[in-house]
Amino acid sequence: MQVLKGRVVTPGPYIAPRATGQTRNQDKPESRNQGLEVQPKKTPGQEFSGRASAAAPPARLHRPADSIRNMPDVEEKVPLKDPGDAQCRSCKPEISAPTREDPRGPEDHPARLIGTVDDVSKLSNKIGMNHDFHVKEKVSSPSSLEGKVKETMHNAFWDHLKEQLSATPPDFSCALELLKEIKEILLSLLLPRQSRLRGEIEEALDTELLKRKAEHGALNVSLLSKYILDMMTLLCAPIRDEAVQNLENITDPVQLLRGIFQVLGLMKMDMVNYTIQSLQPHLQEHSIQHERATFQELLNKQPSLLDHTTKWLTQAAVDLTMPLPICLDISDSTTMACSSPNETVSSPEPLSPTMVLSQGFLNLLLWDPENEEFPETLLMDRTRLRELESQLHQLTLLASVLLVASSFSGSVLFGSPQFVDKLKRMTKDLIEEFDSRPEEAMQTVSEQVSQEIHQSLKNMGLAALSSDNTASLIGQLQNIAKKEDCVRSVIDQRIHLFLKCCLVLGVQRSLLDLPGGLTVIEAELAELGQKFVSLTHHNQKVFGPYYTEILKTLIPPAQALENEVESL
Repeated sequence: MQVLKGRVVTPGPYIAPRATGQTRNQDKPESRNQGLEVQPKKTPGQEFSGRASAAAPPARLHRPADSIRNMPDVEEKVPLKDPGDAQCRSCKPEISAPTREDPRGPEDHPARLIGTVDDVSKLSNKIGMNHDFHVKEKVSSPSSLEGKVKETMHNAFWDHLKEQLSATPPDFSCALELLKEIKEILLSLLLPRQSRLRGEIEEALDTELLKRKAEHGALNVSLLSKYILDMMTLLCAPIRDEAVQNLENITDPVQLLRGIFQVLGLMKMDMVNYTIQSLQPHLQEHSIQHERATFQELLNKQPSLLDHTTKWLTQAAVDLTMPLPICLDISDSTTMACSSPNETVSSPEPLSPTMVLSQGFLNLLLWDPENEEFPETLLMDRTRLRELESQLHQLTLLASVLLVASSFSGSVLFGSPQFVDKLKRMTKDLIEEFDSRPEEAMQTVSEQVSQEIHQSLKNMGLAALSSDNTASLIGQLQNIAKKEDCVRSVIDQRIHLFLKCCLVLGVQRSLLDLPGGLTVIEAELAELGQKFVSLTHHNQKVFGPYYTEILKTLIPPAQALENEVESL
């Protein structure tokens, strides 16, 4: 963490509120982490690294479940409690609050594995796996029914407040409730040791004192709003500076209070996101221990719980011994090894634990929905894997269309970022209905893309496509609807091998040498790769010891020792 110009700047996209003491000499600035006393416990069992787990017996297993079933129990951490929400009050506007989805897992076999994980564990799992996890402001569309009702209710409240303040004598009942709520929000944004600033806010917004002033008609709402804005300037993150400054230009006291509440809602969300980032390592550790302990309890009761997982890894090992299929119609960079995405694979590499596990994870993206023998260790992640599979499918279609279009557009036209971006947006919209009607979708894509290429060539003063080239372009685009299409097969293979490299080398290194046809979707691939790596990395940390025991029966000891690699 760096301290720049009186602000605490944290890693990642979320910036903590500035250290107020450094700006106005009221309190000594301190790191947000100083208030955290959560100490992570070490995860029992050695993480999977291609070596036998420390908890596993040294002898080679003849039946993996026998040894895995005796894995030591894992001490479960007490779930971290979420901060409580402020109680509702009779006179109080709604503040845009952070929201999150309530993730739901499948309820099929084994349902006990899903049902025993509580909401806190699910949330910690979601945060631990996703380094970019953050809560967002819930914004309703103004044209939606929810948006219209919300806007109407808010307007009614603020109009009522305006009537109260404009009355003779003024009625400060709602204003007092608002000031009380503002005081609580400001106090919640302080660091634990900022006692001087806390005392100042308590004194300036003392509820009893404000009530006595209101009874005598001496409550100055505008002056109090100015003080609140000064506090917000001290406490807000730098990203909110402009929003706070804009409030200073509002002269109407009711509109000013309304704006204050809106910005305070954003400041509370900033604090939540910063707290999440600070606690993420501890939440991840908690999630790993909780998931492993829960699974171990089930394994003790049901020794066959790892049968599907064993079959899954066995099939991955078999796949690695098979040569990769190569489409002869496209010669450049159709295959790639994990040392570099563009290196050609001449023969299957010797088996290693890391490569078998990586292949197993990749096979999950091609899982047959009718196959009920899904690995037990990945049931919690099945929904996320389906989402990644759908995203991968969409990227395969998108890259295939762009690859065909580039061969007919020419280097000049396809070298225009504006043209490529427009073609990408158009194709993304048109292929959304591919799953339900693939041939019709690609028919529309072929027509729209050919028209766009023709019009763009004409606008740039370049030679238009001949009738033969136009027919060939449309035909190749329509062929993408077929699974056996060569272009689609090659793109699909390249994306899968890119993901494999991400598991072994990491996303950033894999992006340095993308094969042909994938550079136009680099940003989308980076997002997909990061999600896939985060999911598999977390799963490996939880179930690594179990995978180690299974892999010891699939890879000969001498070969495993020769090809020993570090954990993913």
